[in-house]
Amino acid sequence: MMKLADTVNGMTSADYKERFIAEYQQLIIRYRGLKNMLNKWDSGAELGFVPTCPRSTYDMQIKAMTDYMAVLEARAVMEDIDLDTSASLCEYN
Repeated sequence: MMKLADTVNGMTSADYKERFIAEYQQLIIRYRGLKNMLNKWDSGAELGFVPTCPRSTYDMQIKAMTDYMAVLEARAVMEDIDLDTSASLCEYN
């Protein structure tokens, strides 16, 4: 599974399409991390920390991230940027 450190070269690329792909990859990584935390919270599993925000705040964040993914995917189609969405988007909701 990709980690944020794996996206550094893409984020610093002179090619905007490579930066765009890295931005999308970072969003997916962060989305999966938050989604995993929320799934643990819902199942009563140990989180390793005590959340300081109410659950509704995290729900707003995951919704915003989902919307942001959809916008990036739409732009990618319009700008002919090849995103590998096969593994990432099946995890929505």
